[in-house]
Amino acid sequence: MAATPFPSTPDTCRLIRPHALSLRSALTELLVLAGHLALYPTGITQEQPTPSTPAPTAPAPPPVLLLHGFIDNRSVFVLLRRSLRRQGLRHVEALNYSPLTCDLRKAAELLGRHVAELCARTGQPRVDIVGHSLGGLIARYYVQRLGGAARVRTVVTLGTPHSGTRVAPLLSAHPLVRQLRPDSTVISELALPAPNCPTHFVAFWSDQDQIMVPPATARIDHPDLIAHNVQISGVGHLALPVNASVAAGIHEVLTVREEPDHAMDTISVA
Repeated sequence: MAATPFPSTPDTCRLIRPHALSLRSALTELLVLAGHLALYPTGITQEQPTPSTPAPTAPAPPPVLLLHGFIDNRSVFVLLRRSLRRQGLRHVEALNYSPLTCDLRKAAELLGRHVAELCARTGQPRVDIVGHSLGGLIARYYVQRLGGAARVRTVVTLGTPHSGTRVAPLLSAHPLVRQLRPDSTVISELALPAPNCPTHFVAFWSDQDQIMVPPATARIDHPDLIAHNVQISGVGHLALPVNASVAAGIHEVLTVREEPDHAMDTISVA
């Protein structure tokens, strides 16, 4: 399909894709799950930090930090990381937080320490973060509630329950899952005012995301945040980090220097 630009709308951008049946999306999810289970052991250990390099002679995009979802690890980003690096983003790292984490706030504090270390190691004042599912909510909490706006230029979220999800009520016995419910204190905290937040948010959400109930909960709708919502069709929750069109959209967002508002009006995908 020919590349189609995003329409110029004030708060919502749409990623146009061919029509995909729910059955096709479900089958793709199963294939992605099988592949991810095979790769999962390779991402259990924490990634070794990339050695610092001399400061570039020309301005470079901030380093990119990838943050996985619930009971997952950095292996979910194997294809996305490869794609971003192939397209010129040289400094891409992934952070593991413990699968035993029971409090989103604690994970956000860990993220803050890692961001500070990454900035010190690379000599860059800010980073970009790409978070899948829960990882996107952790990044947003760090930015909004823990002062991370000073260190984070852009947060890209993939299938993140920004307004809380109602999926799988039986899993609510897990305290972290309870924090993802629409009536949780974490979701309430994220709805509080966030004046003068300079961080740009880009939320990719899919009409075939089985984990986001309802699917539009993966949108960011907050009056104080600079946020763009990118809707895609026919892509399931697990497939978001491995989808080629999503990866292309993420790359375009992250390679914009200081004018992401303009970029979201002109970005296109194949």
